[in-house]
Amino acid sequence: MNIKAKLLEIFEVNQISASFKKREFVVEYSENPQYPEYLKFELIQDKCELLDQFSVNQEIDVHFNLKGRKWTDPQGNIKYFNTLQAWRILKADQRAAPSAPENGLDAPPAWLGEGEAENDVPF
Repeated sequence: MNIKAKLLEIFEVNQISASFKKREFVVEYSENPQYPEYLKFELIQDKCELLDQFSVNQEIDVHFNLKGRKWTDPQGNIKYFNTLQAWRILKADQRAAPSAPENGLDAPPAWLGEGEAENDVPF
C-alpha cells in the first residue's frame, strides 16, 4: 500500500531493546482536503534511517504494510493493535526504480517445473 501525504512530524529513533529500534512519524493525508487525516507510521530496525533525508512539510510517498496484533493482558482481556509500518519513503514526485519481481510473477509458476510446456495439463 502507499499514500502521498505531507510530512508533519518526525520523532527520534527509540531503542526499545538491545536488538530492536523504531522511529515514528506523522503525515497529513488529504484524500478529501476538507477533512484531512493525521496518520502515525513507524519504521523499524534499518528502516529508521529512511527519514533522515526528509524534512517537515515535505510531500512524500509512503509505502507501508498494515499490521495487526492480538494480545491477552494478565487479566485475560483480549486487545487488538494496528500499526502502519513504513518500508519505503520517496519524494512525492520521485518514482521508485524498477526492480525484478520478488515472487517471480514474470516467470511460470514453480509448480510447472523447468522445461515443461505451459499447455501440458497433468489431467
